[in-house]
Amino acid sequence: MNMDKGSSLTSLARTKSDQLVETVAAAFRSPPTPGDSQRGGGSGTSADSGGGILSRKSSRRLASPGRGKNVNNNTHIRKSRSAQLKLELDELMNSSAALSRASSASLGLSFSFTGFTMPPEEIADSKPFSDDDIPEDIEAGTTRKPKFQAEPTLPIYLKFTDVTYKVVIKGMTSSEEKDILNGITGLVNPGEVLALMGPSGSGKTSLLNVLGGRIQSQPTVGGSITYNDKPYSKFLKSRIGFVTQDDVLFPHLTVKETLTYAALLRLRKVLTKEQKEKRAEDVIHELGLERCQDTMIGGSFVRGVSGGERKRVCIGNEIIINPSLLFLDEPTSGLDSTTALRTVQMLQDIAEAGKTVVTTIHQPSSRLFHKFDKLILLGKGSLLYFGKASEAMIYFSSIGCSPLIAMNPAEFLLDLANGNINDVSVPSELEDRVQIGNSDNEARNGKPSPTVVHEYLVEAYETRVAENEKKKILAPIPLDEEVKAKVSTSKRQWGASWCQQYSILFWRGIKERRHDYFSWLRITQVVSTAIILGLLWWQSDSNTLNGLQDQAGLLFFIAVFWGFFPVFTAIFTFPQERAMLSKERSADMYRLSAYFLARTTSDLPLDLILPVLFLVIVYFMAGLKKSAGPFFLTVVTVFLCIVAAQGLGLAIGASLMDLKKATTLASVTVMTFMLAGGYFVAKVPVFVSWIRYMSFNYHTYRLLLKVQYEQISPSINGIKIDSGMMEVGALVAMVFGYRLLAYLSLRRMKLSGA
Repeated sequence: MNMDKGSSLTSLARTKSDQLVETVAAAFRSPPTPGDSQRGGGSGTSADSGGGILSRKSSRRLASPGRGKNVNNNTHIRKSRSAQLKLELDELMNSSAALSRASSASLGLSFSFTGFTMPPEEIADSKPFSDDDIPEDIEAGTTRKPKFQAEPTLPIYLKFTDVTYKVVIKGMTSSEEKDILNGITGLVNPGEVLALMGPSGSGKTSLLNVLGGRIQSQPTVGGSITYNDKPYSKFLKSRIGFVTQDDVLFPHLTVKETLTYAALLRLRKVLTKEQKEKRAEDVIHELGLERCQDTMIGGSFVRGVSGGERKRVCIGNEIIINPSLLFLDEPTSGLDSTTALRTVQMLQDIAEAGKTVVTTIHQPSSRLFHKFDKLILLGKGSLLYFGKASEAMIYFSSIGCSPLIAMNPAEFLLDLANGNINDVSVPSELEDRVQIGNSDNEARNGKPSPTVVHEYLVEAYETRVAENEKKKILAPIPLDEEVKAKVSTSKRQWGASWCQQYSILFWRGIKERRHDYFSWLRITQVVSTAIILGLLWWQSDSNTLNGLQDQAGLLFFIAVFWGFFPVFTAIFTFPQERAMLSKERSADMYRLSAYFLARTTSDLPLDLILPVLFLVIVYFMAGLKKSAGPFFLTVVTVFLCIVAAQGLGLAIGASLMDLKKATTLASVTVMTFMLAGGYFVAKVPVFVSWIRYMSFNYHTYRLLLKVQYEQISPSINGIKIDSGMMEVGALVAMVFGYRLLAYLSLRRMKLSGA
């Protein structure tokens, strides 16, 4: 009797469990609507019917066309199903203790088979499937419901047809063109995440740069790329976010400072400074960076935030402007699988706010792969697949390529793109090609070579899918002409006026470089040199001829030291900041003139501190002229020398943009200026005498002599002691002339966005 009762309880529990599982499955399914096929670009059947994979539903896409009137209905349906599920759970849990234990066990088993896991303590929760109740993951830096949809976004539909790209490889005697992309076609709509996959060297980053407008002006780019059916325009720079593979950030700025400066420079002029700073704080919260907001970014020699946090800061730099298009180059590289998954989940949430997301991805995990809406698979620059990511496996199975063992779909696709068909079923067409082909196309084990596999995959896509996809791309997008016209304007949108840009960049430069200028190594170098000089020239006497000659040698060394030191510091300025300059100018963050002036003037306050400390030690230890006038004139002279030498270093670095070449040229130049400085050679031959007039060492040395010995001697070492206005004029001309040359060199480099 008891056994019969237990059996009936168990069977009842299983029945309830099966009903519950069906209810859960129904709650996650939403009825198909016309908007889904519209949003997906009509690229085939749905993910659920095709691959059996539970993917994100279009009802969650706020910016998808044709979905606005169905969102509320789907919400009511989900709420009613959740309420029904709660009643089923309450009834199941209150039946009896034995029934509760049996049903819980069966429930756990059922969920384990369907891919869901639910802890027992959460089964009786009053709101079991509420998104608002999912706790924030602190380490991931992302919540289930971020605030990416706080502002309206201009929807942009990206279409590209037969995109080609070539690079010119210059050799010693000739040059040749190499094909990087061969006729790539696809589209991505607002609310979707498009993944670009392929092995290394397949052209993923090149395609991303072409689509993002980074290399669209070059004649080696072919095909059609449209944004809302309009060609690329400068207006899009303020609507496109581009996250590079390398994390290009200033290492000495904190997370909060980095995002705040980006907000001040990039957000629209109509917003106040307080509103822009508030937007930066919101992005920090959205990305879960509160814990590290006051931590320096860090770099090779500076300890800072973790790799995942650094990547989120890079993404925050771009989403802070609420972009319509977001491009990311391998955002998961260097991250562990869990952090990578959370990063892709964040991209998913960004897309659901109405943005169009395109990202390259390198060997994702299976969980990452299933989170993408659309997929482009590249191999040797050719298109092997474009369509829904959930239908990729179905497509390759239809052409005879399917895995023989259980494996990650991404690994399977990358193996195919590489031409590796180990553990892959070989289609009959390929087998026939191996049998009738020559020995060059046949592998030793009888399998087709990678070249033959690649040709087969390209041919299969072109014959079976390509034409249909091109027809779908030609279909008009569901947007008004007024919205489309916003994209085609050629007017740039600056986030701040020229003066504001200069001010922001000036203070950013001071904050970034104060650590380098006042490092203990640099201070030790200057102070120790000053003490050694003071001891060597301790209380030298200028009243005697020998003492005068000794002091002249000291003054010449001061002119050489503060000419040599700034040149080799300034040389590194633009080559090291080239990546940052290119990135920020590509996004139209500021004008090049504002950046250049802020960059060169922000060094001046920092440059004045160490020379003053140096001269305070040397001047009084060496017994130079003890009065306020000569001391301050000496400081001004040394400062002019420093600024002129910096200008030369900036010009050399900007014109060459190569540290090795710039260092070599600077060494030769500084040595020549030093030798022609008037101390080693008094009578320079006429045919090279013009060099001394370009030497800041020469003019600084003469000026220091005139400051110290104005009333002592009419001439020293053949140098006439006068007012020194000619030397001052020459140094001032060098200050502006060398900087003008550096600015023109930056313009000539034609950096992205300049």
